[in-house]
Amino acid sequence: MTQIDFDTIKNSIRKPGVYTEFNTRTAVNTLPGNPQRMLVIAPMLVSGSVPSLKPVPVFSDVEAEKYFGAGSLAHIMTRAAIKANAYLQLDVIGLPNDGAGQAATGTLKITGTATKSGTLSVWVSGERVDISIDNASTAATVSSALVTALTQKTDLLVSAALATDTITLTCKTKGAWGNDIQLRAVTTATGLTLTVTAMTGGELDPDIQPALDAVFAAGHHVLACPFSTETALNALSDHLTSTGSAMEQRGAVGCAGWTGTSGTGITLASSVDDGRISMPWYRGSEKLPAILASAYAAVLAAEEDPAQPFDNVEIVGMDVVALEDRISRNEQEMVLYNGLTPIQVGPGNAVQIVRAISTYTVNPAGIADPALLDITTIRTLDYVRTSCNTRLGLRFPNSKKTNRTRARVWSELYDVLLKLEDAEIIENVEANKGYLIVQENGQDVSRYDCVIPSDVVNGLHVIASRIDLYL
Repeated sequence: MTQIDFDTIKNSIRKPGVYTEFNTRTAVNTLPGNPQRMLVIAPMLVSGSVPSLKPVPVFSDVEAEKYFGAGSLAHIMTRAAIKANAYLQLDVIGLPNDGAGQAATGTLKITGTATKSGTLSVWVSGERVDISIDNASTAATVSSALVTALTQKTDLLVSAALATDTITLTCKTKGAWGNDIQLRAVTTATGLTLTVTAMTGGELDPDIQPALDAVFAAGHHVLACPFSTETALNALSDHLTSTGSAMEQRGAVGCAGWTGTSGTGITLASSVDDGRISMPWYRGSEKLPAILASAYAAVLAAEEDPAQPFDNVEIVGMDVVALEDRISRNEQEMVLYNGLTPIQVGPGNAVQIVRAISTYTVNPAGIADPALLDITTIRTLDYVRTSCNTRLGLRFPNSKKTNRTRARVWSELYDVLLKLEDAEIIENVEANKGYLIVQENGQDVSRYDCVIPSDVVNGLHVIASRIDLYL
């Protein structure tokens, strides 16, 4: 006969009566939810209304502008994330802009006199500003009007100032990242010459470590890194390794963008080599790598099914690159073997993820290892762990260690695995049932050690067919 255990009704009761307690441990038999909360880390302006290094939930572009300053990278990354995923659960933490770094600058020089009316358009990291030009307008008149228009568009990443005959564009926050801001200018008015000097001189990106320390216990699932540098990504890698460890058990993935050449991107990815970090590569984009990272991270955060692949999923809000910058199939194959996630322009000029992979390509011994190739793999393992831990925490919050308990632990884990299989998150549970182990620990008499086999469901990335001809 099985003994019934009570939490509050004592065996020593002598007063007659009927006593009933409530047991909620067995109430939940389903898998836990898997909502994804995203974090953006980025420099902010001193005009922002929230303190730096304080994470806050953000629900709109307007809030981001107020909290972090109009035209700050935190503001623009937040805008990109919300545009890519309107229902995003998003926190943003601002980095202070008072360090020893230098702000990047670029210039635009206008010479000549308009011999025909037209328009002048300037793009700053893909954001467009237009002015109209009348016939016979001088360079000084056009320059002054352009500075006014640039200043009125407060959400630009740069400020504009006119000195003599040159417009200087200065990044609103310090750091080497500002050197990646793309500048472009064209005019339909004849008689004017436009000379653009690229952004340069930015130095010393802010350290993201204080921000990572501030959110260590927060439990975010997807993090967007503002800087695509070895220093920043190694700090992010260490953070994700720590939060996703067996002790902390708050698994997450990180994202950083790349818009340069494949060679330099592959070199950066190989320096990271982390199954929890994914780097989308979109060559030739006028958007900053940080904006690409934020939009891509928002797409990952939109999917609660950890095993769902992202093949051909659109990243809303990204610019359409020129034909000469679009990557070929051979290039896509190459980077997929070297830790970069290729981004392509698909039908209808939709900017799409080709296949979402991690930067992990080789094990510590330098041997090629596809174990964590797809970013869905580590996300699936994180969810399996959460599902098993949640069930065990509900069923055995304060239990005795007996053989009966051990059998119940095994049974509960088996039930979780079956439900994960029904949800198509793992597979072959029955075939791997023999590998599910709950056993005594050789040193701690109050502990069980478990082995939980998890054959993760893979994405269907390739269908190969052969057409046989019959005459």
